[in-house]
Amino acid sequence: MASLLLRVRTTMSLRAHRRTLDLLEGGYASVHHGRSHDFDDLRAYVAGDDVKDIDWKATARHGEPLVKRYIASRRQHLVLVVDTGRNMAATAASGETKKDIAIMAAGALGYIAATHGDTVSLVTGDESGTRAHPAGGTEAHLEMLLRQVDRRATLDAARSDLAGVLGWVARGIRRRSMLLVVTDDVALDERLDRLLRRLRAQHEIVWLTIGDADLMTRTGHASDVYDVHEMAGLPAYLRESPLLRREFDRADEARRTATEHELRSLGISSERIASRAEVVPALFAVIEKHRRARR
Repeated sequence: MASLLLRVRTTMSLRAHRRTLDLLEGGYASVHHGRSHDFDDLRAYVAGDDVKDIDWKATARHGEPLVKRYIASRRQHLVLVVDTGRNMAATAASGETKKDIAIMAAGALGYIAATHGDTVSLVTGDESGTRAHPAGGTEAHLEMLLRQVDRRATLDAARSDLAGVLGWVARGIRRRSMLLVVTDDVALDERLDRLLRRLRAQHEIVWLTIGDADLMTRTGHASDVYDVHEMAGLPAYLRESPLLRREFDRADEARRTATEHELRSLGISSERIASRAEVVPALFAVIEKHRRARR
């Protein structure tokens, strides 16, 4: 099997401008507090860096802002919280599987964390239970975590149970960490609301939703599609109905708006994506929103 991490890194370099990647790395680094005063080296300033770290003498010599990098006094911890219910084996709006997009998101931020010397762990789950995988900081370890997501998110998996997964995180991870939650389209009910309030007090949280494919046919003739959540088909004549299309669009927009509003009210920055190409810009956007909210 080809390396999933290599695929992630290749997609990052092909689909994202170098400046976007630099901004993402700077934003990720700026989220964490605490470092030693042991100087390491200099690098170009990117948005999100602390102005106090600018080396003004080196900047004057070089002609562009340079910041000092320090050896971390302690490692930070990134927890990849990935919904691996069978919904994640379904098709996203881009035509890619949601699982492939989730692997791209987890792999991209996990790789950036590892290059900063941080540790990365994984929590996955569905209605059959939650599984935790220990922290590590090597590329081989990150590859193993991505393979777990790939192996578990299949059409044979149980239905999603995001509340169960987040409940395990709330009970099982005591050390303050950054959580990247990657999930299917969900409606936040009272149970999820309580869990997220508890987790928000314990950890830093950023959230990516991988959006559903459009079930309705906008032009031409429809074909039958299969709902992996309910394990049932959706007949073509229903997908072509103008009345059902309007109701579908109204309900879909209401759910998206309600979820975004609820996450924002909880202090959780979120983005919605539909393809692997959108992952790096979305990660940058969500971390930048999170960083600004902490000021």
